[in-house]
Amino acid sequence: MDRKKALISGAASGIGRATAERFAREGWDLCITDRNAPGLLSVFQELPAGDHLHCPGDFTDPLAVARISERIAESWGHLDALVNCAGVFMSADAVESPLEEWRRPLDIMINGAVNLTRACVPKMKQGGRIIHITSIHSQRAEKGSSAYAMAKAAVGQYCRGLAVELACRGILVNAIAPGFIDTPMGITEGVNIVDTEPFRRDYVQGHHLPLRRAGRPEEVAGVALFLAGEDASYITGQVITVDGGLTVTF
Repeated sequence: MDRKKALISGAASGIGRATAERFAREGWDLCITDRNAPGLLSVFQELPAGDHLHCPGDFTDPLAVARISERIAESWGHLDALVNCAGVFMSADAVESPLEEWRRPLDIMINGAVNLTRACVPKMKQGGRIIHITSIHSQRAEKGSSAYAMAKAAVGQYCRGLAVELACRGILVNAIAPGFIDTPMGITEGVNIVDTEPFRRDYVQGHHLPLRRAGRPEEVAGVALFLAGEDASYITGQVITVDGGLTVTF
């Protein structure tokens, strides 16, 4: 049987790494990419056997994306799925921070998503899948997170627009919005937010998080695999929330 092919970005850690590992275990061939070259190589070396591609690079750079695209074309010739897990959280004051600093999350998460999508769509046939990881922050506000939240909201809307425009090609486009997930992105100055007393007080012991724990990257990866599979053949233009019930409380 022909193995399906997927490009997974942000694959060096967190949700991206878990997604790469899950897809590989399920028999997919992967092209994994990330700006963190050493971390990406570590993931690549641990993947189960397959026709995998290792393509470190900054996908905000069109030239880097072009190199990834050429590698896929030369090695595989086609692509079945793009799972864009790349993300970054950079806190910045909405008014007083340098504009270049404030824009960085938008440059990475919006421009990166657009660059990768434009490179991947021409390689997809009927039944292709595009899955972007967004966040519950796309509909929530937190001090210092305006650029991050705007970027995630834009990715969700980008998915909806793509779903409409690519339906005629048989390509389905969806997004996943995680809540608190225990990943390296939640670590600030050496402290993981899920290990702090405020998290335990407000979410584990309090009422804001019904499942009373942070999610695991593997739990998001499982949803991505579902959206890339045959059982999701009538789902497009949707943002699937994976947050342990956080957003249904007040």
